[in-house]
Amino acid sequence: MQRRSLAAVAITGLVSLAAFVMVESRPARADNSMWGASYFPNVTVTTQDGTQVKFYDDLLKNKMFVINLIYTHCSDSCPLETAKLKQVYNMLESRMGKDLYFYSITVDPKRDTPEVLKNYTEKFHTGPGWYFLTGKKEDLDAIRKKLGIALRPNSDPLSGHSTTLIIGNEATGQYILDSSMDDPHYIATILGDWMSSWKYAKVGKTYAERPEMDRLEFEKGGTLFRTTCAACHTVGKGDNIGPDLAGVTRVRDRKWLARFIMEPDKMLSEKDPIATALYKKYNEIAMPSLKLSDQDAQTLVSFLEARDKEMDREHGSEVAPKDSPKVSSGSSR
Repeated sequence: MQRRSLAAVAITGLVSLAAFVMVESRPARADNSMWGASYFPNVTVTTQDGTQVKFYDDLLKNKMFVINLIYTHCSDSCPLETAKLKQVYNMLESRMGKDLYFYSITVDPKRDTPEVLKNYTEKFHTGPGWYFLTGKKEDLDAIRKKLGIALRPNSDPLSGHSTTLIIGNEATGQYILDSSMDDPHYIATILGDWMSSWKYAKVGKTYAERPEMDRLEFEKGGTLFRTTCAACHTVGKGDNIGPDLAGVTRVRDRKWLARFIMEPDKMLSEKDPIATALYKKYNEIAMPSLKLSDQDAQTLVSFLEARDKEMDREHGSEVAPKDSPKVSSGSSR
């Protein structure tokens, strides 16, 4: 999946704006003729439960929503996108399916049948108000074109889609372009404060009230961990989508850890025994390949080492990882 420059992305005919810039609310309108039924394709799409719905009439009209693109066989950014959006979902769960909806549209309708999408939702523990959509390729292409996230010329039909997140409030005519890789607290704040109706405004914590960060999290390793790892992993707070990483530097060789951070897809394809064991244990969700440099990988390992040492001091003994597949790899891991 290729990341597009957000400043260059536009919702064609809807809005043209740089990243993170919100369109001003339009005055109350009688029929929303410009950005409503006469603009959006009202094609039939199918949810992960096999229910057929109309894209505009059933999913957009008078609703607030978040739309992103995924495909279930992606080993690049899609798993991380979904995991980050799940963080936003958790913060706003009381509103999901009431005035707020998430729509993840597949770019691979040939393979992503409703059954496949249903299995994908179960892996990420999604809930009410979050729909994974498939349909006819030509209909999905029409939706993408109108949203301004159509496939670029000569791009790979799957990996060429963007990581753009579209946040919209159809009733008020507000639309925002953001990155699905943005801070989940920030995205939740946009939905909770800036675009909500009075009924749901300020539900949950604000961006200013996000959890405080300690010294290590302010350092580069902490920043990398928050932006690339925290959606799937914790350090000492239990398993998430992936394993708790507390103590991981005690049982994994540094060289192995760094390479797994950089090339998880290659290690899985090479049938590395630990990578394979983790893949099977954690719902066969492939760790995404985020194209991190060796320096970034080393920085993350150093952050995890510092965390382990800090936890050792707090507990008075070495912290053992809660998850450590007992496999033999022929070398110290």
